[in-house]
Amino acid sequence: MGKPLDPKVDHRIALTTAVAQARKFRGGGAIRAGDSGAFNAAPVQALLAQKGCVGMRYSLGRDERGEPHMILVGVNAKGNNMSDGIVLDGVFPCPPYCPDPDELHK
Repeated sequence: MGKPLDPKVDHRIALTTAVAQARKFRGGGAIRAGDSGAFNAAPVQALLAQKGCVGMRYSLGRDERGEPHMILVGVNAKGNNMSDGIVLDGVFPCPPYCPDPDELHK
């Protein structure tokens, strides 16, 4: 049974917190493939605009070559995956789709 998402939770965090978490994940080292990635806005907006969608869940997976991927799916009011709706993959992995060096990507 799903657990409903709390709509009062604001997921925003301070950049300094995000930087510390990203560095901790990388063990203080350089970014490796799969440490970050990007999605185009239109498919993410379409996922979130689905009728009954109150949030988004990610799952980590690997493609046929073993490369890491992030899979996105909508979440309904009961906290369950909307697996009969839009499911996204095809993340642009960093590298090579990295931003210019900034606090999160040094």
